Amino acid sequence: MTITLRVSPTTAVIPVHALYGAAAGLVGGVGFGIWMSVSRPMADTAMITMVAGLLGSANAFVGWLIHLAIALFAGIGFGVLLGEFAQKLAPAVVLGLVYGAVWWTLGALWIMPANLGMPVFEWNDVTSSSLGGHLVFGLLAGLTYVGLARTMGRRTSSAGR
Repeated sequence: MTITLRVSPTTAVIPVHALYGAAAGLVGGVGFGIWMSVSRPMADTAMITMVAGLLGSANAFVGWLIHLAIALFAGIGFGVLLGEFAQKLAPAVVLGLVYGAVWWTLGALWIMPANLGMPVFEWNDVTSSSLGGHLVFGLLAGLTYVGLARTMGRRTSSAGR
């Protein structure tokens, strides 16, 4: 069953899976962002400042903005692609962890190092720490998604009675 939310009669319909995914992505992104803010696999450089390097900055705030924008995008993707399958706790957790690992492969092993002039698909202290962070993202996103789906589903079904 697909539920949608109509914002107004003149605007497009937003799939609920995308809204839940957006929230889940932000929750996962905050968890992962904290991980990157305290993780220093390269001397005294926090991983979040490496993210800022995508826009040529070394500012942690810029890193957070970039990171949360990516997390929002990834969360929407989770909701749209996997939301139908993440309606129960165990599948949501497994799908979240797998989704986090996929983003680690795409983002941390390929896209980010390629944009920063670093070797791609290389296992090192940064990529190994990043794997942990991406798994935190996926776990929190999956848990948040299923929590929202269950809570809002109960509200929707009780409102319809």
